Amino acid sequence: MVNKMVDALKKVAVDEPVKATRRFGLIVIGDEILSGRRQDKHMSKLIELLNERGLSLSWAKYVADDPEQITATLKESFASGDVVFSTGGIGATPDDHTRQCAALALGTKTELHPTARELIAGRIQSTAEGDPVKADLNTPENQHRFKMGEFPIGSEIIPNPYNQIPGFRIREHHFVPGFPVMAAPMMAWSLDTHYKDLFHQENWAEQSFIVPKGIESTLTPLMERIEASFPGVKVFSLPSVGDASRGGVYAERHIELGIKGNANLLDSAWTALRTGTRALGYEIHDIS
Repeated sequence: MVNKMVDALKKVAVDEPVKATRRFGLIVIGDEILSGRRQDKHMSKLIELLNERGLSLSWAKYVADDPEQITATLKESFASGDVVFSTGGIGATPDDHTRQCAALALGTKTELHPTARELIAGRIQSTAEGDPVKADLNTPENQHRFKMGEFPIGSEIIPNPYNQIPGFRIREHHFVPGFPVMAAPMMAWSLDTHYKDLFHQENWAEQSFIVPKGIESTLTPLMERIEASFPGVKVFSLPSVGDASRGGVYAERHIELGIKGNANLLDSAWTALRTGTRALGYEIHDIS
């Protein structure tokens, strides 16, 4: 019965080809995130920046300050073809490995980027405040600072409006500092500079309803049929054990069941999901 309903609704769906979309990923590097000494703020900010531009985050990974882990993660992400943002590990302290690991993952080496050298030299001069010793670019301390401009060969610069120490971009991977105050504008600049043609291509929408006492194993076959029948539509299920403080249908065990995707594709899938849920004997409560 449910299958016939879905098939009938599928026939009236808009005959619109599903366009391939670019995936965006995030790699957050740093022991301090994994140990809990710092709370990650990069993922929520990148989600915000992407959503403002009609885009979405497809995946995120957290990686320790371990060269083998970083290199393996970057090898995998370089091979994916995804647009990736990587935060952290691009400084010049002993626990900063990202620049070298990116080069290793690409089978190349690092070299001092000429523009990065100019920017770092300018930063050294501006912070020297007229002190000739601090402004001397040949001191061991300042020579060490130039390591922050050693990027994999072939990299492009990502400007840093906060302190002028740049990040770098290579193979659609964007490497920015672990400090959110620096990373956020650098990620925004990268999106606006390189991916404007992807902005607001999809009329993305999301709809859901509450299924009191819903059981995922019972609903799963219906969810699978909806996705198979309506390409470009994703079905999601968010189970809850209940929240007494919210009252009503939310106080007891329930499932929030919904769909997301291009708004032009959702109408028939939405009807099929609601019809199929009721056909399984469940009540539906709309979310106000």
